[in-house]
Amino acid sequence: MKKLVSYLTLSMLVGMLLVACTPKEEKTNVKEKTVQDGKSVSREDANSNYLSAVDVDYAFQFAKSLEEYKTNEKLGYRTAGSEAELKTGEKIGDEMKKIGLSEVTKDEFKVDTWEFEKADLTFTDADGKEHLAVLGGYQVNFDTNGEKELDIIYAGKGTAEDLEGLDIKGKLVLIDINQREEWWINYSAYQAHLKGAAAVIAVQEAGYGEVDPDALNAQDICGPDDAPAFSMSQTDANSLKKALEASENGVMTVKFDAKSTVKFDGKTYNYYGKIIGKDPESYIILSAHYDSYFAGFQDDNAAIGLMLGIAKGLIDSGYQPEKTIIFNALAAEEWGVSNTRYDWSTGAYNQIFNIHPEWVGKAFANLNFELPAYEHTTQDEIRSVYELNNYLTKFVEEVPSVDGVYKDGISVVSPLRTWSDDFSFGIAGVPALRNDFQDSEFMHSHYHSQFDSEDVYNADALKFHLNLYGLLTMHYDETAVVPLDFTTRLQALKEKIDTDAFEKANVASDDLSTEIDNVISVAEELNKKVSKVNADYLAALTKGDSNTAKKLYEESRELNSGLLAAFKYAEDRFVRLTWEDEPIFPHVHAQNNINNLALSIDALNEGDIATALDEHLWAIDNNWYAYDFDKEVFDYFTDYVLEAPKEKLMWGAGRIVGHEDLFDTISSLKEKREQTEADVTVELETLNTMLERQKELLKTTVADEVSSVKELGSMLNELK
Repeated sequence: MKKLVSYLTLSMLVGMLLVACTPKEEKTNVKEKTVQDGKSVSREDANSNYLSAVDVDYAFQFAKSLEEYKTNEKLGYRTAGSEAELKTGEKIGDEMKKIGLSEVTKDEFKVDTWEFEKADLTFTDADGKEHLAVLGGYQVNFDTNGEKELDIIYAGKGTAEDLEGLDIKGKLVLIDINQREEWWINYSAYQAHLKGAAAVIAVQEAGYGEVDPDALNAQDICGPDDAPAFSMSQTDANSLKKALEASENGVMTVKFDAKSTVKFDGKTYNYYGKIIGKDPESYIILSAHYDSYFAGFQDDNAAIGLMLGIAKGLIDSGYQPEKTIIFNALAAEEWGVSNTRYDWSTGAYNQIFNIHPEWVGKAFANLNFELPAYEHTTQDEIRSVYELNNYLTKFVEEVPSVDGVYKDGISVVSPLRTWSDDFSFGIAGVPALRNDFQDSEFMHSHYHSQFDSEDVYNADALKFHLNLYGLLTMHYDETAVVPLDFTTRLQALKEKIDTDAFEKANVASDDLSTEIDNVISVAEELNKKVSKVNADYLAALTKGDSNTAKKLYEESRELNSGLLAAFKYAEDRFVRLTWEDEPIFPHVHAQNNINNLALSIDALNEGDIATALDEHLWAIDNNWYAYDFDKEVFDYFTDYVLEAPKEKLMWGAGRIVGHEDLFDTISSLKEKREQTEADVTVELETLNTMLERQKELLKTTVADEVSSVKELGSMLNELK
């Protein structure tokens, strides 16, 4: 392990940061005061005491202990509503009490449960030797009731074309897959299911599990429970493929012993405990999830260790917060509802939307943790909602370094993405952030594989995050008003205006951009007020003037509530999703479609079918799936988004702006691709109709955005 920076140096630097954040007239000869163990101490000493008390070994050891319970004895797995998840939740709840958290609570919610017990496939390899392949699983129902003989056949990537002419009824179907670059497992699994396959066995050829040929991979299924799928390593698949090639007709009999059980409308539990502050009704929420695939050391054992390590460090240091700090262990993050595109973050969605909606409007922030004990890149990232970006950027400027990790410091990026629980908190109205991990090589190599183990543990990275997020929690605790800056979101909205698309639709881009500029001016004035309130509050705390601090805090409650209401309004009105789950502003949906439809039409008018197909039509909504799968598959995974009830869509409900169905057009153009002077009159008519529809959609969407920006401006102006 690399040597950590000394606590003395760390506390001195933190002290410098806190002094730098106070007004100039308050910098000299004063120390911010807090209470620890009933005694008044300087805020600098409070930070130093935390840094001295926080214990990286405790966080690591508790993270490791979460591997105690498992669904699959060979591979691990701690899945939604399983006995392993339930026992692990109880263990975390007991630990919360043990370290001294108050009001430890067990919150029940409805979930589709999954127990993956085993999937062992035995075959005779090309050398005549018996070979056992231990498979990973997806959230499906499949039970061989002991060892069963089944035929297996190789089917390329499992597309409609790959399966054409193959007899797969009742057989296992071996396929190669790249879920990062091509398509998710549900498409191949359902395609094979419709043709009568017993199950699909997917081999990650790239995208995930790249760390080792022996790697298995697990993801959420995003499909129905009766279209079974399993995961096989490249090592086992290569041996199996050679045996299939050596067989008489490309089919061979294997022995399969598998049990995977999905049950509907079960239950599981979120757990939380508190450090109760002077204001018991104002919250800072820290969260991490405790379900996992395989051992799940980074994802998300280490995050639970980080969260409880912060809690224990604050308690052991004697820290007495101004606000109430909630430590929330969430179940069913990886998966929790069957047959929906939005089947993850189930525990977080239920916690903030259904179980504790009263937290919205009272919570200053949600600090969510994922994969925190690994140095993903040389620059650590905090991913946050737009409104926290400037606050965090200022905060991280002088966060102390730890030798051996993050030599390039810390960056702050926005907006949130959908891959973790913070997104559910954010759209509910709780300003959220997390330690970022998504763009690292780890996602391609170790993520959701059996190689996510303590072998990838980096103590320095975990220590860095214990320091960073403990100090950030305390820093939030020193604000009277939630430090939201709406200029960042508004500027991003303005930057996403494509004037060419607006012109094509005869939409005046100036109407939106002018209104955005007006509200940015209001937001800038409001920022000054918020900054002054927080500076005055910090100055009062610094002087140890509790009466003034209390008065400032009480007088700013209306301002704080108004800011949080404005934030929730912004999340409701301006956060939409692509068909690939990327957050976008509402008008971007039609804007993208207009550009690609117009370019496709231009290409077809020039007789260039290839350009229309290869560069533009696939980029419209979810139409890239129309290239490789049957219409029944395409329609199924389109309709289950457009027609599903809210409880099925959860955090995705109402976030898709619309859909243009190009399946038939793409199919006909594929047939005509090689024809000389092909007649594409019908296709052009269809595309032109869609283009006009998208132009109208852009008009109405932009009109709604202008109205929403105005309303946001009114809300902010009242606060100003």
